Formats: sequence, C-alpha cells, structure tokens
Amino acid sequence: MKGLWTPAWIARHVVALILIAGFLGLGWWQFSRATGGNTLSWGYTFEWPVFAFFVAFIWFREVQQERKTAEKPAPAEEPAPAAQDPAAVTVRRPVRVPASTPATPAGEDPELDAYNDYLAWLNAHPGARPGDYPGRQSN
Repeated sequence: MKGLWTPAWIARHVVALILIAGFLGLGWWQFSRATGGNTLSWGYTFEWPVFAFFVAFIWFREVQQERKTAEKPAPAEEPAPAAQDPAAVTVRRPVRVPASTPATPAGEDPELDAYNDYLAWLNAHPGARPGDYPGRQSN
C-alpha cells in the first residue's frame, strides 16, 4: 500500500478526483440547461457522467495493477547460462519464403542499373550525401 502514496501517485489520485468531480459537475450543468429547454443538452447530460465513470475505471485499474506488482516478490537472479556447445543444433520453426520471379538480367533496365550503382556508392560511402554522388546527372 505504501507504493500508492508516493508523490506521483498522490498527483494521480488528485487528478482523478478533480476530473471525476469536474465531469459530474459538467453533467449537472448540462442537466440544468436541458431542463431549461435546451434539447441538445440532454445528450451531454448523460455523456459527462460516462466520462467520469471512465476516469474512475482507469484509476481503479491502475491502482489494482500497482498493488499486484507490489505484492510480487522480486525475481531471484538466475545464474548465467553455461557456454553452449557450438556444435549443438537449435531446431526452430521453418521460415517459408515465397517463390520469387526471376530477376531481370543486368543490363536490360538501365534505370534500375543506375539506381543500383547509386545505392552501392552510398553503401560504400556512409558519410556522403546524395548530392556528392559522382554519377549524378544535373538537371
């Protein structure tokens, strides 16, 4: 229970109470407007209490979550796993790779070849900017 009285939690409690009171007050205000003849206010009369209920629900869930995590004992540190045998085989789920269509042979698409050259140059020069590319065509 101590964890719910930290400065952060006190701020959360205060904010939740202010929001709930504010939303219920706004609901009452809309009710007084609705009884005065404003028909649109009837919808808001029921909407503001729903907002207040939502804030209370979220606040309650957060408190329950905090209490649940505070009750759990800290997990004991596990010893480091021993070095694995490099010859050991790990069985994993197979990955399905879709069958790909054969790529166009190099030289058939000059635009694609120029783009691939540009990407290869950028990869070889990691600090370079795109404007530094020597094969750049000026417009």
